[in-house]
Amino acid sequence: MLAKRIIPRLDIDRGRVVKGTRFLDLADAGDPVEVAARYDAEEADELVFLDITASHEERAIMLDIVRRVAETIFMPFTVGGGIRTLDDAVRLVQAGAEKVSINSAAVRDPGLVTAVADRLGSCATVVNIDPKRVRRDGREVWEVFVNGGRVPTGLEAVDWARRVEQLGAGEIVLTCMDRDGTRAGYDLEMTAAVSQAVGIPVVASGGAGAPEHLADAVEQGRADAALAAGIFHFRQCTIREVKDVFRSRGIPVRPARA
Repeated sequence: MLAKRIIPRLDIDRGRVVKGTRFLDLADAGDPVEVAARYDAEEADELVFLDITASHEERAIMLDIVRRVAETIFMPFTVGGGIRTLDDAVRLVQAGAEKVSINSAAVRDPGLVTAVADRLGSCATVVNIDPKRVRRDGREVWEVFVNGGRVPTGLEAVDWARRVEQLGAGEIVLTCMDRDGTRAGYDLEMTAAVSQAVGIPVVASGGAGAPEHLADAVEQGRADAALAAGIFHFRQCTIREVKDVFRSRGIPVRPARA
């Protein structure tokens, strides 16, 4: 079994790291460069950086912050938020990102996923999917939302995950909106359904409240990686403590750096 990754996420709003509940009620969690440096020192496997208001405000992502973070850390670094064109994606890689994450623009223009994958490679092309449970025609579905969780799309999460894989995405970050910030654990049913539907890595996101929740995401949710924000930002636990729980369950993790 491949090593399972543990990934902190920096949600950026107006140049600061923030954390909310179900994408609302944002609380300040620090300077992005300082927070990123702490996670690098704790030996996180990767880092995800999302400018969460760029798409809603129809502006470009903050390249200066991306550059400063990239100059500070040594781990792989995924950046998303406000990517509308292939040129946007290329600029992020030039600024230091190893991968780019597309969300709202992928729904509006699915061909953008293919264009980015053709130019940067599938391994650098991530699609972020933000679903929540809604009632439609008398049944519950996992509907995909965009623009920071503000706009419903009518798309169903599993179908959309299959589509973005066909378009060329090399990874999916699945953020279950109903669980985001609740610390009640990931939506394991949704995570497992998406993970089993595609052949590319799925990163579970939304709901981590304890190290055991991240382990559940890769065991029961069948995710390839577990992403968390608040429990790391506000020091409820460390990356190393999560890796200790993984090891105790026999889940392989990457070895410590030399």
